[in-house]
Amino acid sequence: MKNAGEVKNSRLVRSAFVFAACFLVLLVVEFLMIVINDPDGWTQYFREEVTAVITLVVCTFLLCFIIFYYYYFEDKEFLAETSNVVLVFFLFTIAVVLSYVFGKYINIYARPDAFLALVCVFLFNRRQAIMLNFIFSILMFVIDTYTNNFAADGATAQVYYALMLNFVCGTFAIFAVGKNKTRGGLLLTGCVIAIPTVIIVTLLQVTTFYNNWIGFVVCLGCGVLGCLVSAALALALMPVFEGLFNRLTVFRLRELTSTNAPLLVRLQREAPGTFNHSLIVAQLSETCAVAIGENAELARAAAYYHDVGKLKQPDCFTENQTDYNVHDELMPELSADIIRSHAQDGYELLTAARFPKIIADVAREHHGTLPIKYFYNKAMKLSGGDADVADYSYLGPTPQTKIAAIVMIADASEAAARAMTDRSPANVERTVRSIIEERMDLDQFGECDITMRELTIIKQTLVEALSGVHHHRVKYPAIRFNRARQAVSEEENRG
Repeated sequence: MKNAGEVKNSRLVRSAFVFAACFLVLLVVEFLMIVINDPDGWTQYFREEVTAVITLVVCTFLLCFIIFYYYYFEDKEFLAETSNVVLVFFLFTIAVVLSYVFGKYINIYARPDAFLALVCVFLFNRRQAIMLNFIFSILMFVIDTYTNNFAADGATAQVYYALMLNFVCGTFAIFAVGKNKTRGGLLLTGCVIAIPTVIIVTLLQVTTFYNNWIGFVVCLGCGVLGCLVSAALALALMPVFEGLFNRLTVFRLRELTSTNAPLLVRLQREAPGTFNHSLIVAQLSETCAVAIGENAELARAAAYYHDVGKLKQPDCFTENQTDYNVHDELMPELSADIIRSHAQDGYELLTAARFPKIIADVAREHHGTLPIKYFYNKAMKLSGGDADVADYSYLGPTPQTKIAAIVMIADASEAAARAMTDRSPANVERTVRSIIEERMDLDQFGECDITMRELTIIKQTLVEALSGVHHHRVKYPAIRFNRARQAVSEEENRG
């Protein structure tokens, strides 16, 4: 059997072949531009401009290699997923085609220069978006320079104008979008980036103002149009990329955590106890994620769905039971198997529903390889001490991310706090500390990069939150009011 390193290397090799295939597709698109620009003379162009065509191929290859080189050293896990490679080139191809169409049939300033940057900052992250926007700007410069995109006088100047707009507008869009978490805000970003675009176009075309002020105004209008089109296209195509490549964005996170989400509606209807437990765990997980600087919305979404596997047999779990407990009639081996199966069932359910992998992974990892104490203890009593703890433990894997570790701790802490009669801060602190220490002793955090400092912060955050969620209330006096607003004690009322 291959070890983890060999598997990862084989995936990287496969990704390299996918990279090569995507590079060839991108070349085909570039050659098609040459053909479309001159349907009758494109063969002559290829014969007479051999040096330009070779330069185009070599430069495109080098830019693609830089992308591969970047991910190889910065994020091998990203690179190992072939779907990520396809997505990057899919975005590049669409951006190239859009720039070509708008530049050829409208105006070079009307190109949606910020489209790729806006999409990448949501589908990936800011650092990757900056790198990809830089590569895309150089790629379009190469295409404009070594194809027949521009044949009129002043073509060289237009090529450099396009390079400046691509790079500056895309970079500005990445930072202008900030921490925007709404689709409406994305559209507003298109208006915001129009401001620097107008300034850039003005500086580039200021010398033509007196000679051709109408053309100057047209260039300004096209620049604004390009910004608005960039935002509109990013907004329109984002759900397509999310769905086709199963990517997680802030927009999709909000949709998944809406109480109208199909699986949450089903959980509320079929397993109300689990649903209420998940709501509290989500609140706790979100607070802990904020405290240690993790993605709070991702933590909340993962916690919402961490117990969704209980939908398969909701009545077998305490929080959904009333007076009847099915486990009273079952052997502890079978009960343990039912209980631990909800982790894998949740993973399979979320995977089948095309949920992002990180959320499905949390459903499978949030119990790690912990023993199911109640049924192990029951088996020990029935067997006279002859029971294997492995037969009464979850199958794992242990948490692979900090989010999974947070949900694991929050899940156990909420359940323990709910069962406590004395929920004073000191007692809650003792319980949460015991939960974390037990998981450390059982090496549940060995495969995620969570630190002792972060675990301490999580403990303190949970103590504060649980003391507030499960606080004691003042006992209400046994008095009720009648319609005349006269107070009557419960004893008198019953009499």
